[in-house]
Amino acid sequence: MGLSRTTLPQKTATGQGLSLHGLGVVCGLAAGVWLGAAEAPTKLVTAGFSPFAVSLCMVAGVFTARWTFPTLLKGTSYVFADLMAKKHLIVWAILAGALWAVGNTLTIFAIRDVGLATAFPIWNTNGLVGLVWARLLFLELQGANAQNILKVVVGGVLIVSAAILLGFSTIHGASAAPGATVQAVRGLAAAVGASLMWGTMYVPYRKAYISGMNPLSFVTAFTVGELATMFALTLYLDGGRKSSVFRLVHNPQLLFWLFLGGFIWVIGDIFQQFAAKYLGIGRGIPLANTNQLWGLAWGALVFGELATANAQHRLFVLLGSVLMIAGALAISTAVASSREHTSRNAALERECDRYGLNYLEVLGAQNGEEFGNRNQRRRWWDFAIVLAATAVFIWLGIHARLPPIAINGHWVLALGGVLIVSLAGAGYGLWRSTRFC
Repeated sequence: MGLSRTTLPQKTATGQGLSLHGLGVVCGLAAGVWLGAAEAPTKLVTAGFSPFAVSLCMVAGVFTARWTFPTLLKGTSYVFADLMAKKHLIVWAILAGALWAVGNTLTIFAIRDVGLATAFPIWNTNGLVGLVWARLLFLELQGANAQNILKVVVGGVLIVSAAILLGFSTIHGASAAPGATVQAVRGLAAAVGASLMWGTMYVPYRKAYISGMNPLSFVTAFTVGELATMFALTLYLDGGRKSSVFRLVHNPQLLFWLFLGGFIWVIGDIFQQFAAKYLGIGRGIPLANTNQLWGLAWGALVFGELATANAQHRLFVLLGSVLMIAGALAISTAVASSREHTSRNAALERECDRYGLNYLEVLGAQNGEEFGNRNQRRRWWDFAIVLAATAVFIWLGIHARLPPIAINGHWVLALGGVLIVSLAGAGYGLWRSTRFC
């Protein structure tokens, strides 16, 4: 391309605000906080509906929220201009959404056959799967010193080990039923499959960001593949027209909680996208996988899931929490060296050569800047989209009812405060440093 990577300065800070590494760490940890809270609202939905129906309605909430946030922050003119400038990535974004939907469906079978406590730690190895893909396809950690490699690998292993301990903390000693071996193997295989699907899903993430696409544009196309695939799976695997989803959509008092879960998940995923952009898959995704720690906090403190836990289970919680924090600290301190940046830029230049992209523009986007004056003007339909989405949530919220389930209101307020603080901190960091680029 006639450009020497060595003559271009490697930007490690954004000029004002956090360094790019620090920004990625903040986004990864904020993603964990929000993704961990996303499952809490679904606990308020009473039994009688299939997991497919619950998942599809939650994805509908995701779809509504995904189109709202990019519109608020950038405007549809910006988003569609970004997508049209990199049309080849639209297919990748839709593919990522489809992989997510398949992985999510596999988790349903895993939970059914072996339980959440056993399945969650297995599919949370997706961060390690993503790390392998990142190393093979995008040259991540190439040129890194031994200390940084050790921090990233050990940190990821610690987070997975912590997930296993936290998973055991939710087991209450139920004995296996006779003849359950086949069911257990099937459930474990489903959990492994979910890990592979979600770990592979991060490949389109990284491909988009080394091509200079804005995460807000990527998630807009992502949700199309997500919703379409989830709808197809529900129709084909959940009885077609007899699916309980058609009963659930006529229960707005329950539907609100599923939409709320999707809304919370979207915020977490947006932060996860920015973490993947600025840290890469190997560092960003394990930090987001601290979501299990926060999910456990909601379950134990708000819903009292560990009220009857014995001393051994409480020890698992303590050790798992310490290991997860240690893993997050190890990864967050593994700041990429100039040699790593050179390797990253080699992958970036390869994408530019393959798809005819402008190297300087893509490099600027990778560093939190944008070239040109892309239109961010809000159109009348932008306001219509936001108003329509808001109206949906307000209408569902008016009809929502709290089921008769024990909830600790004090901990709801405390953990809700953590959500607000993480949103404000990470959101302000992104705005000040990159203007959400």
